[in-house]
Amino acid sequence: MAADLDDDGEQTVSINEYLESIEEEELEADLVLGGDEGDECTYSKGYMKRQAIFSCLTCTPEGNAGICTACCLSCHDGHEVLELWTKRNFRCDCGNSKFREFSCKLSPNKDVENVENSYNHNFKGLYCTCNRPYPDPDLQEQEEMIQCCMCEDWFHEEHISLGSPNEIPRDEEGEPLYEDFICKACSAVCSFLTLYPKTIRATGKQPVASVATGKDKSVLEDIPPKDEPGKLDNDVCSDTVQNNLVADMNHDSVSDDKKFVVGESSQNNDSSSLSQSIANSNGTCILGVDWMAASIDSESRPLFLSKNWRDVLCRCDKCLDMYKQKHISYLLDKEDSIAEYEKNAKQKREEKLQKREGAELNFFNNLGHIEKMEILNGIADFKDEFRSFLGSVDPSKAITAADVNQIFENLKNKRRRV
Repeated sequence: MAADLDDDGEQTVSINEYLESIEEEELEADLVLGGDEGDECTYSKGYMKRQAIFSCLTCTPEGNAGICTACCLSCHDGHEVLELWTKRNFRCDCGNSKFREFSCKLSPNKDVENVENSYNHNFKGLYCTCNRPYPDPDLQEQEEMIQCCMCEDWFHEEHISLGSPNEIPRDEEGEPLYEDFICKACSAVCSFLTLYPKTIRATGKQPVASVATGKDKSVLEDIPPKDEPGKLDNDVCSDTVQNNLVADMNHDSVSDDKKFVVGESSQNNDSSSLSQSIANSNGTCILGVDWMAASIDSESRPLFLSKNWRDVLCRCDKCLDMYKQKHISYLLDKEDSIAEYEKNAKQKREEKLQKREGAELNFFNNLGHIEKMEILNGIADFKDEFRSFLGSVDPSKAITAADVNQIFENLKNKRRRV
């Protein structure tokens, strides 16, 4: 938010700037909290696919417990609490055995321990391979961090094993062109991703992979990026995937008139549903190879993945079993992604704002005639007083807090005289 200084050195902002800043802060909070109002502990909902989690260092300095939004507000007010953004498959720990004598005010009857919860050094306030806190007290300017979609740790751009942060896929304005990031350590767990066409990996200029049928069978057209950093090439395997997709499409006799897009494409909203139908088609493995025996680059590297990349993953029985053994079945769940989490949060926010506007309108409509007239007259008096004030001040001068207080004082005096 832009801000100026008046003659006295006091920071000033315009009304529009102030309102925009409030709206931005509310939206940012809603995106993190997922639309959670913090009214009740989420423990009764079990291990939630994704929710905002906090760590209370006052109660659990070992960093081995996490609490939900409601417990953060109600049970740990005034404590040293860390905001961890979101965690998957997590159940609120507040008041269990890790908190010793401390009891949850909202949901006191909890298991001794949530055995399926996972914890890392984030719960101690440490991040990245450098094991530093955020914000870092030793840095004057904080560095941007990126979250791995698998281990959910946060990494400094200079510590993600790239030659330069400039290699991170971004547009000309610096906005990310990738949907998910997988760190170097986690990429070793999902080395099978290198068997898919390169279009699932984001580059500086986002590749668009098309699927067509009929005369032009350009299924998942692989547009090779220019000197992609950390590239895990396996062209033979990628060609096999494409050929299998073509075979599956022909087997299912998809209409010749339909054309679909898989990957980054804001112009086709059906790409996600189609790519999932392709991945599910026929029950045969679209990789077409024994990925355990396939030639895969043994050196793990960080991966930046394009939009809807999860939808393209094979869902044959063999691959499903592989995901289960590796404990990464969540990659197939669209609701696991941050993009989907934030999309749902925005929808909840819009519904909340519409509900609030409706409640305000209903409140006004349910008032009697006299009460309605008093409110309308009050609004008219404020407009008149504000216009009078604007006409009496130097337009080059900033409006101060004292000026605003004087406006309301004048309104009070007028009401007393009435």
